[in-house]
Amino acid sequence: MTEDRLYVVPREVVSDFSFGIETAAVFDDMLPRSVPFYAEIQRMITEMVADFAVDGTNVYDLGCSTCATFRRLRELEKDVTFVGVDSSAAMLARAEEELKRANFTRRYALHRQDLHQGLEIENASVVIMSLTLQFVRPLHRERVMRTIYNGMNHQACLILIEKVLAEETLMNRLFIKYYYDLKRRNGYSETEIAQKREALENVLIPYRLEENLQLLLSAGFRFPEVFFKWYNFCGVLALK
Repeated sequence: MTEDRLYVVPREVVSDFSFGIETAAVFDDMLPRSVPFYAEIQRMITEMVADFAVDGTNVYDLGCSTCATFRRLRELEKDVTFVGVDSSAAMLARAEEELKRANFTRRYALHRQDLHQGLEIENASVVIMSLTLQFVRPLHRERVMRTIYNGMNHQACLILIEKVLAEETLMNRLFIKYYYDLKRRNGYSETEIAQKREALENVLIPYRLEENLQLLLSAGFRFPEVFFKWYNFCGVLALK
């Protein structure tokens, strides 16, 4: 695994964050160091998928990146097709490499799709969106959610992980501070934290938790339930 050192060297101009070749190469190191309780979230996703996946259906990961979630699901005792969707060719190429390296023998398909331009979902018993919706422009989020809902089977589930804004300004500042403290504990320097923050400023647009819940309800989902919350990170399970 290549260490994430993308923002170690100070830059005169910090360009917008992208999921290109450089990011794909270090993504499996970046996630556990940047996402609180990443391993536990992945474990929780695995057990929820095990309960909702249905034989003969599709399990989608929208924004699948390197397919780390599918690799954890290799022992799933259901006859499903794993469908990974990502807009980045570099991420999908890396996903293929990692699946082969993990000797992933399950039936799967990887598709390059930009959620801003369209999405195809069919026969889905599970849809995973782990830290993906926040990168979709707000103008398109309602349509994306309706498309997901329409492509899901009855009693299917959506697993949504998102970075969220707090309801109150003070809480928001504190939660962000606690998050950067976590990144420091995981070995990121002040330069790396500051430059990554600048790179994401116009790319990652979080909603408040209530806004995400309302988005799900408006699309038709039932019983959106928070199953994970750590300061400004949240996991929601919703049913069709």
